[in-house]
Amino acid sequence: MQKRTLGRGGLDVSAIGLGCMGLSFGYGPATDKSDGIRLIRAAVERGVTFFDTAEAYGQHNEDMVGEALEPFRGEVQIATKFGFRNGNPTEGLDSNPARIRAVVEQSLQRLRTDHIDLLYQHRVDPNVPIEDVAGAVRDLIREGKVRHFGLSEAGAAVIRRAHAVQPVAALQSEYSMWWREPEQSVMPTLEELGIGFVPFSPLGKGFLTGAIGQDTTFAAGDVRNVLPRFQEAARQANQSLVALLGRIATEKGATPAQIALAWLLLQKPWIAPIPGTTKLHRLEENVAAADVLLAEEDLQQIEAAIAKIDIDAPRYTPQMQQTINR
Repeated sequence: MQKRTLGRGGLDVSAIGLGCMGLSFGYGPATDKSDGIRLIRAAVERGVTFFDTAEAYGQHNEDMVGEALEPFRGEVQIATKFGFRNGNPTEGLDSNPARIRAVVEQSLQRLRTDHIDLLYQHRVDPNVPIEDVAGAVRDLIREGKVRHFGLSEAGAAVIRRAHAVQPVAALQSEYSMWWREPEQSVMPTLEELGIGFVPFSPLGKGFLTGAIGQDTTFAAGDVRNVLPRFQEAARQANQSLVALLGRIATEKGATPAQIALAWLLLQKPWIAPIPGTTKLHRLEENVAAADVLLAEEDLQQIEAAIAKIDIDAPRYTPQMQQTINR
């Protein structure tokens, strides 16, 4: 697995990481802890060194990640997040400095470690100046409890203000073939300031794999049940993008998911996506995407084809969108 550097502070991670949210949050019933530990350790065995969790995914998630990675702690980088009141997204935002410190202390215990490699603010809190947030994380970095500072779904102005107080190593936001808004809103700022980019949902919450059709149903508690892009009409309208990926994948002897990830890796050398999965064969498929070769001609053809496709429906509900600070 090739490595990539996020930010200018020397945070080196595997080019493809593992997003651990879906092991316990957002996509239906939580994965059995022993199964989750096996999957995470299988990722390590296949060269993945970058693992993403959060307080908001539940204590079960950080516990699982911590136990799974404890034997490999010196070889891996763990990212986690603060930013919701009582760690619950339904209760609203809370990035008060005292709360940040409390979350870090709890996360350190659950993750079985003495430091967090990358600490993100999960969502920008309009009630707490970003300078205060960055200052609180700066203090934790000075104490050795945190190594690097990150933001999630922040806009360019907030990124600049935070970076002036404590250098930001990475921004985590959704980015994929079917959500390219970051290319205009934040990526020029990231490049200027030397900040890495960690795309979540790089496979469009599974849509770009080709495994989700017009009639696919989701488990109770799966966030896709309420997302506009996963309503039946939108899924049908967006099948043209999946068909494009399928054609390219056939030509390259790859899968649609691998083409989507390979395309993402080629956008910038400082991008490290974190696809999530609960299945070993999907993990192996995603990891293998790092070895898929796309030539400049391939990229030009993909761009030309995507330009002709109108992606239907917003990615979030209006309520969810309110937490995105652009």
